[in-house]
Amino acid sequence: MGISTKRHGVPTVRSLPALSSAADYYHWYMDVSATLHSGATPLAVRMRPLVLEEIVGQKHLLQRGSPLMSLASDVGGSHGSASIILWGPPGTGKTTIAKAIARGSQRKFVELSAVTAGVKDVRQTIEEALTARDLYGVSTVLFLDEIHRFTKAQQDALLPGVENGWIILIAATTENPSFSVISPLLSRSLLLTLNQLDDDEVGELVDRAVTDARGLKNAVVLEPEARALLVRLSSGDARRALTALEASAVSAANHSDAQSPAVVTAEHVASAVDRALLRYDRQGDEHYDVISAFIKSVRGSDVDAAIHYLARMIEAGEDPRFIARRIIISAAEDVGVADPQALVIAVAAADAVQMIGMPEGRIPLAEAVVYLATAPKSNAAYVALDAAIADVRAGKIGRVPKPLRDAHYPGAKRLGHGKGYQYSHDSEYGVVKQQYLPDILKGTEYYTPTNNGNERDVSARLAKLREIIHGD
Repeated sequence: MGISTKRHGVPTVRSLPALSSAADYYHWYMDVSATLHSGATPLAVRMRPLVLEEIVGQKHLLQRGSPLMSLASDVGGSHGSASIILWGPPGTGKTTIAKAIARGSQRKFVELSAVTAGVKDVRQTIEEALTARDLYGVSTVLFLDEIHRFTKAQQDALLPGVENGWIILIAATTENPSFSVISPLLSRSLLLTLNQLDDDEVGELVDRAVTDARGLKNAVVLEPEARALLVRLSSGDARRALTALEASAVSAANHSDAQSPAVVTAEHVASAVDRALLRYDRQGDEHYDVISAFIKSVRGSDVDAAIHYLARMIEAGEDPRFIARRIIISAAEDVGVADPQALVIAVAAADAVQMIGMPEGRIPLAEAVVYLATAPKSNAAYVALDAAIADVRAGKIGRVPKPLRDAHYPGAKRLGHGKGYQYSHDSEYGVVKQQYLPDILKGTEYYTPTNNGNERDVSARLAKLREIIHGD
């Protein structure tokens, strides 16, 4: 195709085939698309539902009269051209939904990946969409996978097409769109959340793939234990389950004769599926969910849960330095003065990871996690600081008491700076009666120690210190 002129600030395309109607254009486009994508196709792709009614799960989005169902049945375009952002975990049907909408409404379907596409590709798609609309009355669905990987400038390039209805954008993301999609695009799109598939739904997809003519055509028999393992390892990801099923079926076929269907056992599944199935996207929501569960398990003193989430992060290929930093923060925030040694151990673990690397670095990480999870807990130190910061921001500052002011420069003493200052070390106990806080905050107590661990002793000592300092 060659670019000819510009219209609405977007280049147009020439050299399209001479077709007489929107239906002719649609069928020509689908034939070309099928030709380009023929060949050895993965099971997960072959089993992709052709219509929304075939989709398993997401019932909250696929009810009669829902925006998705209306858009898919809108052959004449009477329902407008609302763009959609689909947010959900991998393997929940985002691509399938986009293709089913295009197929059901006989719209042209264009798929771009934010990993490989750029502004030039977006603009070319918009120009082709304008040509298809003006010449044949066919609207275009642009499915943009992983839109969160697009920069702001790249997302900006989508705005003219979305705002003017030149394209129907269906964007997919595994990350929270509030953080990864620009506000102008969010405000012009309908945000729909997809849920992770439950075990029954994944099991239904696996069963369908075994028997369906597009799938394995009953060429294998799936043992119940193998089915259960596939469902469990998929973690609600349909694509992951079908990919594992296909690999397991190949493994079973290689170990059976050709006279009868191959029997897929749990052993076949285990041998065909490596630990990559346990990985999570370090840039996606799962990353934040696991680290959140890890920190909360340490804080909650559940050492077994903390070790579990540590193992998940390590097996997922998480940067051990990131894990070490979170452990250091937890030592200060959640253990604090109740066991000051926790921070020392956390920093030592981080240093050890830096020096020895992985996989041995997992050992000091585990040691630090066990120490923190089983240590007495207190957040009193950082709560005290937050309370003091709140007062400062509220304007409760006041002048530094004169005895505490800097008196080293000429003329300072004439101003009364340092006058009356009591040097603590000259007293019997190293503590003297003296006002340290500004007048506006006199008598304020920010730090309230707990009775946990070391803070129990701190609490008793603090009471005596305050009694001497305030002269009570």
